[in-house]
Amino acid sequence: MNEINVKKDQHFINHLETALENNEQLSSWSLFKLAYDAQLSTMTSEFDGLTALKHLNHMTFLPYQTRCAHQVVEKMNGRALLADEVGLGKTIEAGLILKEYMVRGLINKALILVPASLVNQWVRELNEKFFIPAASHRKNYPWQEYHVVVSSMDKAKKSPHREQILDIEYDFVLIDEAHKLKNHQTKNYTFARSIRKKYCLLLTATPVQNKLMDIFNLVSILKPGHLGNYDTFMKTYGNDRKLVHQDTYLKTLIQKVMIRNTRKQESLLDSKRHVETVWVDFSEEEIAVYNMLESLSASISTFAGITLLRELCSSREACYLSFEKMLSDNPVISQDGQDIISHIQQLPQHAKGQKLVELINNHNDSKIIVFTEYRATQVYLQWLLQQHGISSVPYRGGFKKSKKDWMKQLFENHAQVLIATEAGGEGINLQFCNLMINYDLPWNPMRLEQRIGRIHRYGQKKDVYIYNMGTRRTIEEHIMTLLYEKIGLFEDVIGQLDDIMADLEINDLEEEIKTIYSESSSAGEAKIKLDNLTSVLADHQKKLTTTEEVDYGN
Repeated sequence: MNEINVKKDQHFINHLETALENNEQLSSWSLFKLAYDAQLSTMTSEFDGLTALKHLNHMTFLPYQTRCAHQVVEKMNGRALLADEVGLGKTIEAGLILKEYMVRGLINKALILVPASLVNQWVRELNEKFFIPAASHRKNYPWQEYHVVVSSMDKAKKSPHREQILDIEYDFVLIDEAHKLKNHQTKNYTFARSIRKKYCLLLTATPVQNKLMDIFNLVSILKPGHLGNYDTFMKTYGNDRKLVHQDTYLKTLIQKVMIRNTRKQESLLDSKRHVETVWVDFSEEEIAVYNMLESLSASISTFAGITLLRELCSSREACYLSFEKMLSDNPVISQDGQDIISHIQQLPQHAKGQKLVELINNHNDSKIIVFTEYRATQVYLQWLLQQHGISSVPYRGGFKKSKKDWMKQLFENHAQVLIATEAGGEGINLQFCNLMINYDLPWNPMRLEQRIGRIHRYGQKKDVYIYNMGTRRTIEEHIMTLLYEKIGLFEDVIGQLDDIMADLEINDLEEEIKTIYSESSSAGEAKIKLDNLTSVLADHQKKLTTTEEVDYGN
């Protein structure tokens, strides 16, 4: 490497030396006053309260957000688990906390680890809303050269990035979607614990998912030893997640590192949620094919048969592709299957698809997001809407993050409809849209709340309208009337379901439903079992509503 040729300003040096020897004036008063004022503007006169707010006059923070930031900085020493419900602005709280520490001069290097699809969004929000000079990591650029760098966890944990990151002592580390670190035996968890950090924020809407150890593992990243060591914790509490609410001492310890705001604590969102069920009737031809698939259950597993029925309720394309693959893998049903395949091919336009077009035309001045469970249905719906002059763009998990950003921009600025698979239920913010159609309903109500959280979140100024579509006289009607309407999950925030499942020792509701169908000898038996499950859920819900809601602390 060539040496850098540094030239000294000898004239300035000579002038300075002469002025010092003769006790002369070193600079003009105007220059001195300018330097003095500049220094004053960068100084923090006091450390009490949030000094960052006066630098963010263009932002409007809700009381619980500033309260959260103040608590993290003043009482938690910059190490906290931000566990607000979906859509309440954990990103805003985290940005305010980071800005506060930067204004105080306590942060020089910050590392922000988020899902790959959210990297650009985090960079944009930190730059535009908080004037924080964040940048996404670029290939072959040294990690130590960044002051505030945003990267995906998947990228950061791999060599050579991992070794470079672990060699740096960060002032601030933030990890979004932190519930993915709940398993202490994963590489993600080991990597997160190994990063050297002064301040640390973990963001997740579900701090305790299935086991009490989930919260122990997350707290151990923030403050190792705060809940004791692994063996002592297991011996004292086991894995009963209900103790988070019931054990006063454990609850107090968790409150020292976790902040959770819920919609029920106070009116945290200005906009209201309006939910409506839209029923669809199959045509005679569709009902005939549906009955054929039901009668086929003796030749295939109950769960496989139920899957085909769900797909037929979504689109003939989704059902056709799955059934065709099933035929190639299972020659036993080949004869009857070919007959059903031919009937599927001859089906008219899908009844639910036609109803969707009607719904969209009734709101032709609105941006609309449509959720489907199946990739084949997504393609079909995009074609169908095009036939009716409705502009749409797809959004799915297989897209690279740059394409996802492009699809979001096209939706915001040009297309009327965004047709999303489940990938659209995570991460992206679509506050400019206030109308959602659940073309297919997920079996896991938690995923439904994630979907709704894309539009019913902090920053949404309009009321949100949600339409849930279902086909009568099918499995969709049964799931709709039992799992959703009987328990009232459309009207309530899904968060309460966590406590219901904990009481019943159900780890995953979707897996529970799948087990019911796979262990049933017929669709009728499965319906009876699902009836029983729903009754138990509803009974526990009533018990919870009569007791005081759990406060995670604030």
